[in-house]
Amino acid sequence: MPRFSQVSSKSDHLGVVANRRSVMILFSSSTCALSHSVRLMVAEKNIMVDTVDVDMKGQMEELASVSPYCNVPTLVDRHLVVYDTKIISEYLDERFPHPPLMPAEPVARATSRLALHRVLKDWYSLLPDIRIEDRGAAATAKRQLREAIASCADIFSVKTFFLNDDMTLVDCTVAPILWRLPYYRIDLPRQARVIDQYAERIFARPSFQRSLTEQEREMRY
Repeated sequence: MPRFSQVSSKSDHLGVVANRRSVMILFSSSTCALSHSVRLMVAEKNIMVDTVDVDMKGQMEELASVSPYCNVPTLVDRHLVVYDTKIISEYLDERFPHPPLMPAEPVARATSRLALHRVLKDWYSLLPDIRIEDRGAAATAKRQLREAIASCADIFSVKTFFLNDDMTLVDCTVAPILWRLPYYRIDLPRQARVIDQYAERIFARPSFQRSLTEQEREMRY
């Protein structure tokens, strides 16, 4: 558990960070899929943020000085620090309500939240194993991710976006995984062509192109 006394003691440093940069700061990694999902949301809403690229294998003093977990993405908005991807996304959607990235109707909103939970739990949880040097574990994780994505083909065919007529937080979370599939050397089966078509629509959006780092562009091409 985080030591909350440490968090409160960092308030002075938060003021220094906020004053030195813009009011809102996003600590992000140039290759992190979760960071990419937040950057896509920021681009979709055209939010002005100062993005700080964190080298997760190098020096992280500034991030460590504001976040109790020292992980990315982490958002600093004045004296508020938000360090969970889902909470960051919902906070930004409420703080900048236009365009909304969650449905207004309660049932549709709950459906989107459940879909977001499944994507994070069933897809993103496999990424650490895909990136490790253990070839056996990586191969198993890749197969599981391929099957998990392909099993959703029917869902991708229902609406223009993921279960919605408009783009939502679910799309912002799904798209970074689909973008990375060639980098992971994962080919979807032929019956999942509808997912490729969905991905092409998302990738063509100006907001998605703005969300990419140079390292992420190299992942695809």
